[in-house]
Amino acid sequence: MAKLEAKAKENPKLQQNTLSDGRLSLYLEYYLGRTQTTDDETGKITVKHNRKKEFLNLYLTTNPRTPIERDTNKKILELATEIRGEREQELKADKTGKRISSTKKINFLDYYQTYIDNYKKADIRMIKASFGRFKDFLKEDYPMFQTNIKPEQLNKDMMLSFVEYLESKSFGEGALTFYKRFKKVIKYAVDHNVIAKNPCAGVICKVDEGALKKDILSMEEMTTLIHTTYTGQNLDTRRAFIFTLYTGIRYCDIIELKFSDVDYSSRSLKFEQSKVKGHSASSWVTIPLNDGLLSLIGEKPDKDNFIFHLPSFTMCLKALKHWTGRAEIDKHITYHSLRHTFAVNILNNGANIKTVASLLGHSGLKHTEKYTRAVDSLKEQAINSLPEFKL
Repeated sequence: MAKLEAKAKENPKLQQNTLSDGRLSLYLEYYLGRTQTTDDETGKITVKHNRKKEFLNLYLTTNPRTPIERDTNKKILELATEIRGEREQELKADKTGKRISSTKKINFLDYYQTYIDNYKKADIRMIKASFGRFKDFLKEDYPMFQTNIKPEQLNKDMMLSFVEYLESKSFGEGALTFYKRFKKVIKYAVDHNVIAKNPCAGVICKVDEGALKKDILSMEEMTTLIHTTYTGQNLDTRRAFIFTLYTGIRYCDIIELKFSDVDYSSRSLKFEQSKVKGHSASSWVTIPLNDGLLSLIGEKPDKDNFIFHLPSFTMCLKALKHWTGRAEIDKHITYHSLRHTFAVNILNNGANIKTVASLLGHSGLKHTEKYTRAVDSLKEQAINSLPEFKL
């Protein structure tokens, strides 16, 4: 590949350097003026031209042979040229020519990781998962950025591609869930002046939030599961799974339940949801306890303690998968599927939607309505299951 041709008056200039592996590394060379010194003894004048390099972490294939390699080279050159133009405007704005904006030195991947390291909310697992998806996306679609991407290199076209990637790799509400967490990090970066313009603006993940995508258990399958036992089954996870099937409580809440949350006299359980703690007027949930649920909880001990001693979320999912397999239930059942099962089954048995929303801890009916649609779908399936007839 021929050497890059830079215009004489351009500052900085786009340059390239051949690496040991044959690739061409692109960098910017700034001309920051000259200094003149005079030797006191000889009177000799020395002129030094001051230059500075900024490596872009962008690389060209030296001799592209395939259409893909040529197209990749073209895109990288276009991006490098765009960055060079932006840097020139910044340099003109800074008359001293000595300062390059500190945000240009930030690796967004490192910034994302730092955000995760300092994140304290309950959805940390999904924040981490969204980061994993974004890195996988870069590796597959933008390999030149898989280890280092500057904030200004995030643009709308890339976000559109990222959403398409999520929709192709995820099922159900997964794509939307990952994208929401990703946008959370982007917004934080915009609010803290790390990103000048939100690249996600106007980019929508097209997933029907009103539809229930996860598999759920029928009443018959619930009964089959509960009656299925096997040697070595963890009794705490078994009790917790059944408790969720009959209360709809989330994993992040059930692991925090203590005996002090149970009012044995009024036969009720009251707790604050971790997911919306401090952010919603409906963060507290009260659930009536029948004899079956009280038997799962057990008698109150002398000292307050956790009701369920559960392993990690991942281990709970493995236990649930093993249990449903033993019960010969051919469905993709996750811990959250148990919450959905609870909601759909009590609606199907005639519960009021407002009652269901209250039991689930929803602040409104928007998120509960998807369960009514699932019930309508089950009713339609039930009608269609009857043998056809002709008059």
